[in-house]
Amino acid sequence: MNEKTSAKVRLYVEHPLGAGQSVPLSRDQAHYLFGVMRLGVGDAVLVFDGAHGEWLAEVAEAGKRGGVLACREQTRPQQSPPDLWLLFAPIKKARTDFIVEKAAEMGAARICPVQTDFTNAERIRRDRLQAHAVEAAEQCGGTYVPEVAELARLDRVLADWPADRQLMFCDEALVGARAALAGAQRGKWAILIGPEGGFSQAERTRLRGFPFAHAVSLGPRILRADTAAVAALTLWQSTLGDWG
Repeated sequence: MNEKTSAKVRLYVEHPLGAGQSVPLSRDQAHYLFGVMRLGVGDAVLVFDGAHGEWLAEVAEAGKRGGVLACREQTRPQQSPPDLWLLFAPIKKARTDFIVEKAAEMGAARICPVQTDFTNAERIRRDRLQAHAVEAAEQCGGTYVPEVAELARLDRVLADWPADRQLMFCDEALVGARAALAGAQRGKWAILIGPEGGFSQAERTRLRGFPFAHAVSLGPRILRADTAAVAALTLWQSTLGDWG
């Protein structure tokens, strides 16, 4: 068995990686590696930093409050996702966690919770959601961790919208209609998923008035918000993303 396949753990680190690089571990990382996973000096760990690919490292120092890894060789080049944002209205805690996890797995570059007219949640724990994105990237083999933004009002996000980014918004009022992505160009995009109550008429009218916005149906059935996020990411990735 080679060292890569014998590595029990894959870890995201906030430290530049490279041949011979020493990587200090936080207290939480040390507890996980040495207390939970029972690794010791000389054991293999796969690490990535979101910028320099995946590396095979070994434990050089192990302690209760910290430790050090030593990079040995790159096992996978850096693979960044398409320039795709996911905007969604937060819902119940577990289902919001699900959306963040799946967005990270499916190749969103940035995850943006937004407060719409009918959003039930008035606040989020950004740090907790960011941790879910990190865990998802560790589990799925990705070399990139999407940023989770702070909760922002949708009208303010749209007021500052970059002119060069297209927006695919999923509108349950279009049940039965076909997706409006035929002929669309690759590039900078965002997906917008509405809340459980859908978009308000004012929001729908405003969105339809933007030249960068593309109203899309997700089929003849009204989907739950977490299901809609996965369906929309799948549709976009298979049409304009890096799945083809």
